[in-house]
Amino acid sequence: MSFNAELLPVASETSPSAPVTLPGIPGPPRAAKPRDPYFDNAKYLAILLVALGHVLPVVVEGSRATRALYMLVYAFHMPVFVLVSGHLSRSYRGRPDQLRRLLTGVALPYLVFEVAYTLLIRWGAQPERPYSLLQPSYLMWFLMALFVWRLTAPFWAVVRWPVAVSLGIAALASVTPDLDGVMDMQRVLQLLPFFVIGLRMRPEHFRLLRRRPVRVAAVLVLAGALPFTYWATASIHMRWFYRNVSAQEMGVAWWPGLVRVGALFVCAVILTAAFLALVPGRRLWCTVLGSGTICGYLLHGFLIRGGQYSGFFDRLPWLATPGGRVVLVLVTFAVMTLLCAPVVRRAMRPVTEPDLAWAFRSDGRSGAGPGRR
Repeated sequence: MSFNAELLPVASETSPSAPVTLPGIPGPPRAAKPRDPYFDNAKYLAILLVALGHVLPVVVEGSRATRALYMLVYAFHMPVFVLVSGHLSRSYRGRPDQLRRLLTGVALPYLVFEVAYTLLIRWGAQPERPYSLLQPSYLMWFLMALFVWRLTAPFWAVVRWPVAVSLGIAALASVTPDLDGVMDMQRVLQLLPFFVIGLRMRPEHFRLLRRRPVRVAAVLVLAGALPFTYWATASIHMRWFYRNVSAQEMGVAWWPGLVRVGALFVCAVILTAAFLALVPGRRLWCTVLGSGTICGYLLHGFLIRGGQYSGFFDRLPWLATPGGRVVLVLVTFAVMTLLCAPVVRRAMRPVTEPDLAWAFRSDGRSGAGPGRR
C-alpha cells in the first residue's frame, strides 16, 4: 500500500502588492486587509480530507465501501490544495521579501520535518533508509512541490496559454517512465495544471462557483460520485490517483495511459469545483483553524505512521467493523481539529513561522527595508 499526503493552508490574498503567503503557511498579520474566511474554511475542510485519506488504508481491506470513499477522497483533495495554492500565489514575482518568505515558510519546515520523518521511517520500517533532501519522505513531497511551483509562478504570468502549456507538460510527464527518482517530480508535474489554473482564476470565479445553481449542482455531483466510485473500484487501481508513476509503470501503453490520466484530470476538476462551491463563505467556529492547517498537516503523519509501525491499529481489530470505521473517522477529524488549534500553531511557530531576519540582508540591495519581511 502506498501512502501520501497533500495540503496546506493559505492566507487570503487579493492585492498584487500584498505580502505573499503560502498554502498551509500562515503569514504575518495584516492590519489593512482581513483574512478571507472562505479560504480558511476551505483549508480546514480540505485538511480533514487529507487526514481521512491517510487513515482509511488502516481499515480499507475487506470493505468495498471504504475503498470507494478512499478513492473518492484521493480523486480531488490534492487538486483542491494545489489550485488554491496557485490562486494565492498570483502576486509572486520573486521579490527579495517573497523569496525570504519562501525559504522560511516552506524550505525550513521541509528541512526539519524531512529529517524527522526519515528518523520515523528508519525506526519503524526501513532502518537503512538514507537521509536525502531530494527524495521527500511520506508527507514532505508536497512542500517540495510547493517550493517548485511557487518559483515557477512568474513564468506562468508571462507565457501565452499557460493552462494549455501546463497540461502538455503534465501529459508528457504521465507517459515518461522513471521520472520520479528526484524531488518526486512525477507528482510535481502531473499536478502542475491545478496550480496554473489557480493562478489564472480571479476572485469573481470563486464567487461564480458559490452561486446557488452551482451549489445545487455541486450537491448532486458529490452525491453521485460515491456510488459511481463504488462501481468503479474493481476496475481502477489506486496508484492512478497517487500520480507518482507513469502509465507505462502501471502496465499501460502510453496512449491509453494518456486517456486515463485525462479522464482522471476531468473528474478531479469537476470534484474540486463541487467542493469549492460548497465551502461556506462566512466566518464559522472552524475558520480560525484554517490558519493552522500546516501544523495538522505536518504532525498527523507521525500519529498515523507511528500507529502503524508500533502495531497500535493491529491491536484494535474492532476498527475493521462498520462501527469501528465510523469511530476512526470521527476520532481522526477531532485530532486534526486539535492539531490545527491556535495553541499548536503558536508552539510550532519557531519552525513554521520563524523570525529569521538576522539571516537576510535588509539594505537597499535586498529590495526590502527592515520593516518588510
